[in-house]
Formats: sequence, structure tokens, C-alpha cells
Amino acid sequence: MQDKELYERLLGLKAPWMVGDVDLRMMESKVTVKLGHDPLAKFPCPTCGIECPVYDHRHRQWRHLDTCGFVTMIEAEVPRVKCKEHGVRQTLVPWAESGSGFTALFEALAISWLKVAPVNAVSERMKISWDEAWGIMERAVNRGLKRRVDLPVKDLAIDETSFQKHHEYVTVLVNRETGVVIEILDDRKKATLKTWLKKNKKQLQEVRSVSMDMWGPFINAVKDVIPDGEKKICFDRFHVASYFGKALDKVRASEHRMLIKNGASSLTKTKHDWLRTKSKGGYKDKRAFLRLTRLNLKTSRAWRIKETANGLWSYKYRGVAEKNWIALLGWMARSRLDPVVKVGKMVRKFLWGILNAIMLKATNAIAESINATIQKIKSRACGFRNRARFRTAIMFHKGGLSMVPSGALIG
Repeated sequence: MQDKELYERLLGLKAPWMVGDVDLRMMESKVTVKLGHDPLAKFPCPTCGIECPVYDHRHRQWRHLDTCGFVTMIEAEVPRVKCKEHGVRQTLVPWAESGSGFTALFEALAISWLKVAPVNAVSERMKISWDEAWGIMERAVNRGLKRRVDLPVKDLAIDETSFQKHHEYVTVLVNRETGVVIEILDDRKKATLKTWLKKNKKQLQEVRSVSMDMWGPFINAVKDVIPDGEKKICFDRFHVASYFGKALDKVRASEHRMLIKNGASSLTKTKHDWLRTKSKGGYKDKRAFLRLTRLNLKTSRAWRIKETANGLWSYKYRGVAEKNWIALLGWMARSRLDPVVKVGKMVRKFLWGILNAIMLKATNAIAESINATIQKIKSRACGFRNRARFRTAIMFHKGGLSMVPSGALIG
């Protein structure tokens, strides 16, 4: 097989395109494949698709996949056509997308690597600049968003994640049913979320649950836009549990300091044992810990309250669930443990959303998992300069997008 025919097959070229010449430069470790076309051929207008005569040409060059370790470039005189309706337009080429300096196959490989490695590592491995590697990621996301079909969202999760230090946050919107990120909003303000909900009201017509933490602006935005929003808002089980865990740890820390002043403390090095749940186990010495829970300690009482709360999420009937939660809240109010009393007041205020979560079996577990992945992405990139790039990185990894250039599928 001659070199011209080889590259025609590798690039998936079809008439009127053909390989005119292959220039191999051994000293430079470089191959340049020069493409041409039938001089009598007509090309479709990129706007309307009507075939038009060639008006003139523009010289273009693209980086292609390396050939046997040689940097491979594609060169062509790309025709411009004169359309009666749209005037002079540059035609599209089958081996690369408009506005890219890389072939579709090169971008497809870069996208696969960018999914598992940092931008700087990919740029170094593929011998391109950091900006070029980032441009491939950005085009991939834009391509995927254009292809994405906005399906009805039945279970929406709203979460926040830190963009930078000093309380800089973005809002992450997740389709719990598919487990993909729908959108990233620039902040966690009511007005921003409300605007997005209104814009996507049609997509949210069938929504049955909206999982979130107890952040007021999120609650108010959903209530204002989504019909019967108060019946659909579900406060995340793990977020609620975190408040019980923090209250328990404050009681333990306070009691530990008091016991040390009076001599030895039985709470020394037990912090993580108290914060574990029975279902997860993992105690250093389970028997010793259970003996500790039977002692007359404030921490023991706070722990039993925490464990009781953890067991109140499996009810099938709202009335029974509400009765048992109210009983727990009464116990918390009488506990004389200030951190626990404070959490009890907060839970009483938002009990309606907790009961919604129990009945609808809704949690923010998927959103929290995505949040953890986002933090890994941020850490791997050593942070992001602006929210636009942060959004691009999140949508690239967690947007569930179809990002491979169509030209990469040419056979």
C-alpha cells in the first residue's frame, strides 16, 4: 500500500478529497500530508447545504496523530464557496471541526486522556501547549452541550461546592435519576437559582423531589418557582446527620476537657468511635466502646440521640415517622446538652422537609459523591482562575456529555 493510499484510509477521505503528496522529513521527525480535491468539484454551503462553485481557497494546517513517532501535520487549500443566499463562506472539511487546529482523531485521543489526567500532563505527552489542550477540553464541552437533549428531570439535587477560599461557592444541579450534572451556577444566591429554575421550567414540569441542604436561598427559590415546592423539597439525610455528629463532638470535646482537669479522661482518643454509626462498625475495640457508652457520660447521651436519629429514616408512613421524630425532638429539648438542644430546634424548624425525604426516599448522596469528585478535579488542577473554567472542567468530567468530534467516527 502506497503512502498516499495509506493516509487516505487513515483520514477516511472520500471524493472529491484526496492525498496529493506526503512530505517526510527525517531530520525534523515530521510528516506533512498535503491534501487536494477535484478542481471541478462543488462544495456545500456550510450554512444552507446547497452545493456551490468554488470561489477561492485558504491555506489551512492541522495537527494529526503521530505516525511511528513522527509529528504528523495535515495541510490543505480549503475552498470557499459563493452561495447566492449567504455569500462567500469557507467549507467544512471532513477530518476536522471548524475553528480547530487539530484533526478529529487527534482531539478524540486528547479527550480520552484528559478524562484521566491533568491538562498539563496531557499537553506534555501530546506535545502541545497547555492552552491548546485546554481548548480541546473547552470545545469538547461546547460540542457535548449542543448535542445534549434536555430530558424531563424527575429528581433534582441541588448542592453547593467551594470554588475558592473565603466562602466562594458555586451551585451544582444534578439529575439524581441519571447521576449527571445538569448545570453549574456562579453562586448560591436565591436570584441565580430562581432564574435558572424559571428558564428550565418546562424541563422541571414532572419533578417529584428536590434534594438539598437546609440553605434558605435554595428553599425559597424552589418554593417560588416549582408548584407545590414545599411538598417536594427534601432535606438530605446525610446533611442532617452531620449536624447530629457535630453536636455530639462538641459535647465530647467539652466533657473531655472537664474530665482531664479532674484527672484522667475515659474519652481520650475516642472521637472517631463516637462519630461512627452502628451499621458501619469499624471500632478499634467494639466491646470496650460499648462499655464506654453505658457509662454515665454526657457524651453517651448525645451518642444515643445521634444513633436514634439515624434510625428514623426508614418509615413508610408519614404519621408514624412524624410521631417518632417529635418524640426524639422532645428528648433533645430535655437533654440539657446545649449543642444537642440547638440542633433539635433547627430540626424542628425543618422537620417538614425531613419527612418529605423519608416519604420520597430522596437523598443527596449522588450530588455529594459528585461534589467529592469535583474537589478532586480542583485539587488535580491546583485550582481554577475563574468560574467559567471551573464549570468547563466539571461539565467535562461529570456532565454525561457526548464530546467526541463527529469526524473521529469516519471509517
